[in-house]
Amino acid sequence: MSVKYSTVGWNRQKKIYDRVMLGFILLYLILFIATQAIFFPEITAETLIIRATGTLAFLMLHIILCIGPLARLNNYFLPLLYNRRHFGVSMFLIAFVHGVFNLIQFHILGDTDPIVSLFTANGHYGSFVNFPFQILGFFALLILFLMASTSHDFWLKNLSPKVWKSLHMLVYLAYAFLIAHVMLGVIQLEKSPVWILTYGLGLAVVAGLHVASAIKGNKEANIFEKNKNDFIEICGVDEIEENRAKVVLINGENIAVYKYDGKLAAVNNMCRHQHGPLGEGKIIDGCITCPWHGYQYLPHNGQSPPPFTEKVETYDVKVENGKVLVNPKPYPEGTERPVVRIEN
Repeated sequence: MSVKYSTVGWNRQKKIYDRVMLGFILLYLILFIATQAIFFPEITAETLIIRATGTLAFLMLHIILCIGPLARLNNYFLPLLYNRRHFGVSMFLIAFVHGVFNLIQFHILGDTDPIVSLFTANGHYGSFVNFPFQILGFFALLILFLMASTSHDFWLKNLSPKVWKSLHMLVYLAYAFLIAHVMLGVIQLEKSPVWILTYGLGLAVVAGLHVASAIKGNKEANIFEKNKNDFIEICGVDEIEENRAKVVLINGENIAVYKYDGKLAAVNNMCRHQHGPLGEGKIIDGCITCPWHGYQYLPHNGQSPPPFTEKVETYDVKVENGKVLVNPKPYPEGTERPVVRIEN
C-alpha cells in the first residue's frame, strides 16, 4: 500500500518477477529466431520480427489470462498475480512492435496512408474466410494500449475502482479479436492445421481454467436468499480457521466473516483497490490483508489503518450455540461495529 503515487517501486519480489519475465522473453526470442533461421533460411528480417513478436505477445496474453483463475485455484500462483500489470505492459510493448512492423511490411511503401491502407487494402468485409484480419489485430492493439496506459494506480484512483475494473475487463474483447485475427491469418496465409490446433488448444486452456475457477468459487461460497434484516446462520464457529474468513453471498451482499484473536467480525468481501477477494486473504498484524496487492483493513470497522483512507462496508455478527450468524444488512463504509467474543 502507498499513500502517494510513484512510477514503479521495485522491491525484491518485483525485481525477481521482472528478471524472470525478461529472461523468458529473451529466451523465447532467441529460440524462435534460431529455429526460423534454420528451417526458413530465406526469411526476411521484417518477417522474422513480425512472427517472433506476434507469437510471443499472443503467448504472453494467454499466460496473463491464466494467472487469475490459477491464483484462485491455488494460492501458489498468487505471486504471479501481484505484479501481473508488469507482464501486461511488457506484452503490449511487444505487440506494438509486431503491429508497427506489419505496417512497414505491408502498408507503408505505397501511395496510401498506412492506416487507410490497413482498412482498404483488403475489401472482403462480407467474407468470413477472406475477412481483413489485420484490422482485428489493430482494434485489439488499441484496447491493449488503453489498458497499458491506464495501468498505474493513479488512473485506478481517479477513474474509481469500478470504472477501472470495467475498462480492464476489455482484455477479453481484445482476446476475442486476437483469436479471430490469428485464426483468419493462419487460414489465409499459413494454411497449416498444426497452427490452428495449437491456437485452439490455447483457447481451450484459458476457457477451461476460467470455468474451473468459477466452479470452485461457487462451491466455496454459500448462497442464501433471506430477509435482509434477519440474522442468518452460515456455519459453525469451528469451521472458520483462525485469522481466516468464511465467505457468504446473501441477497447480493458479498460478505467475509473473519475469525481472529477469539473474535468474529464481518466486512464486505471486495477490496477497494481492484475488487480483490478479501475473504481469500488473512489477518496480518491485526489487519485483514487482501491477497492480491496487500491492501489492509481493520476487521471491526472496515477502515484502512492511518494514513490510508480505503474503507469497506461492515456487518453485524453473533454466535448462538456454537453457530455463526450474520445480518446481511450493510453499514456504511468504515462504520465500526461491536466484535463478537467467542466463548470457549
